[in-house]
Amino acid sequence: MRYAMLIDTKKCVGCSDCVVACQNENRVPIGYCRDWVIEHAKGTFPNVSIELRSERCNHCENSPCVRCCPTGASHYEEGGLVMVDRGACIGCGACVQSCPYNARYSHPDGFVDKCSFCNHRLEEGKNPSCVSVCPTSCMYFGDIDDEQSQLSQLLKNRTWKVLAPEVGTKPQIYYLT
Repeated sequence: MRYAMLIDTKKCVGCSDCVVACQNENRVPIGYCRDWVIEHAKGTFPNVSIELRSERCNHCENSPCVRCCPTGASHYEEGGLVMVDRGACIGCGACVQSCPYNARYSHPDGFVDKCSFCNHRLEEGKNPSCVSVCPTSCMYFGDIDDEQSQLSQLLKNRTWKVLAPEVGTKPQIYYLT
């Protein structure tokens, strides 16, 4: 089993419900975030298009944050989740600097924090909070190794991309385009 998330950029309206749900679910301090929504414009007038997308930790298969962590606080867990052990984290920020997705932040309590795909919810058989609250149902979550899953079927039948493929991290966040 390998967890992945898929976000349909044609359905995302940039409402940021995913951001608020994450902040509430994970008690993220005011002024910090584990996920965010970006607006990416491309083209030149009059042929301009805008892509809205929700971004977060990509739970990479080849995570530089895990490799550079001096204490092992950043590590892999079941399903390919990239996690941070708050008790083992010394807050050095090496993982923050190594992440090509800018998906980590230094928590005011002295450890580094990031998206966990709401692993506490996964243990209860629930989706991450961001997926659960999305009003346009543009977010999909599941086992990418299950060829019958909705996520796998969408990847097979639609055009998709990952962010920064050139860095070789093998991210597990996919964007339908």
